Amino acid sequence: MRSRYKICNPGNTHFITSSIIKWTKIFTTEKYINILVEAIKYNQENKEFEIFAYVIMKDHFHLICRAEKLKNIVSSIKSYSAKMIIKQLKEDGKTRTLKIFEENKIPGKTDRQYQVWQEGYHPQVIVGDSMFLQKMNYIHFNPVRAGYADDIFEWKYSSARECFGEGEGVIRIDWR
Repeated sequence: MRSRYKICNPGNTHFITSSIIKWTKIFTTEKYINILVEAIKYNQENKEFEIFAYVIMKDHFHLICRAEKLKNIVSSIKSYSAKMIIKQLKEDGKTRTLKIFEENKIPGKTDRQYQVWQEGYHPQVIVGDSMFLQKMNYIHFNPVRAGYADDIFEWKYSSARECFGEGEGVIRIDWR
């Protein structure tokens, strides 16, 4: 199913979400999380892609970010990470997860055997500081709400520590 969300304001700051097919919990070990982190960092370092807040959950991620070609960048992140996740799943003998990705592939996607990511990424343009803060708080409290951590600074795969001056995260934050 195609997303009803579209980039209407290229270059503006957006809140985005991307989820794994069937909410499969892929990002449960560092090697799988690092695949996504590296894809994001590559785009941040090699394209005009700014990240202001992030969280990587076990089955999805959120970013507050900005780029002129956001659609292309998100596509690049998802495409590269999907290829690497599939490769890693095969190496790890995770046939059950591969089967989920195979069985839930959109039928029209004839160029691949598996589909790792759900379609779309739900871009929402950030309008004003209050919306920015609301989305940033949503991102940082997501691991607490999910029971992954007791407070926002415990979850390693979030920008909370860096945003609040408590240390560095796994992805560099670009200040607004």
